[in-house]
Amino acid sequence: MADYETIRVERTGDVAKLTLNRPERLNACPPAMADEIFAAIRDLGDARALLIVGEGRAFCSGADLAGGRDSDSSISGGDRSFTVLQQSYNPMMAALWNLPIPVVTAVNGPAAGIGCSIALAGDFVIAGKSGYFLQAFVNIGLVPDGGSSWILPRLAGLAQATRMMMLGERIHGEEAERIGLITKCVEDDALISEATAIAEKLAAGPTVALARMKANLRNGLQTDLNTALQMEAEGQRLAGSTEDSREGGKSFLEKRKPVFKGR
Repeated sequence: MADYETIRVERTGDVAKLTLNRPERLNACPPAMADEIFAAIRDLGDARALLIVGEGRAFCSGADLAGGRDSDSSISGGDRSFTVLQQSYNPMMAALWNLPIPVVTAVNGPAAGIGCSIALAGDFVIAGKSGYFLQAFVNIGLVPDGGSSWILPRLAGLAQATRMMMLGERIHGEEAERIGLITKCVEDDALISEATAIAEKLAAGPTVALARMKANLRNGLQTDLNTALQMEAEGQRLAGSTEDSREGGKSFLEKRKPVFKGR
């Protein structure tokens, strides 16, 4: 895998691990990091699951406000904000949301602003008890971006999304689990092992079927029943023609655990 300046990408078996790697800035995400995440997503090869973590004390504290070339961000105002969102942050979020393999995110410390959006783009979002989710744009007179106005109400409902966006309140890990914003909250020292175990389980699963499940779940949020039924039928036709499907049926008859190969 390629070398990057603001992230680190490693491969263990069928799991690709992407680490947000600016711990001195609490992994704040300038456009350069968004561009690297986008490039890494497009370069995952035959990985069957993606795990995203933050180095150090944070998952991602948002866009970088420190100034300078590498920190020119979506909150720099006016036309520049629009351009940076369109060129860097929005393509990254679309690529992450639409990735056909399962994504697991492990949230320690803040997941704020664009970091909140990155975290919640995971199919499985695991937070440590120190983790929290924050939409603080209201505090600086700006509008939440990174797809948060689309993602938040679909995960936690309109009332909780409105609370997060208009009041700018932190939602800590335990509450995030309670309101359905995330999959699970665990002790901080168990965070990485828990998230890794889920990623490894997904990577060992029937990859084509999982991809169709993911697409059907996400598309099903914005379609009608008849369309959803058609998507399921098409997905079943595709998954049913795979080697993994044949292995699944054979293992069931032989009363053993299936060994899926992702094809």
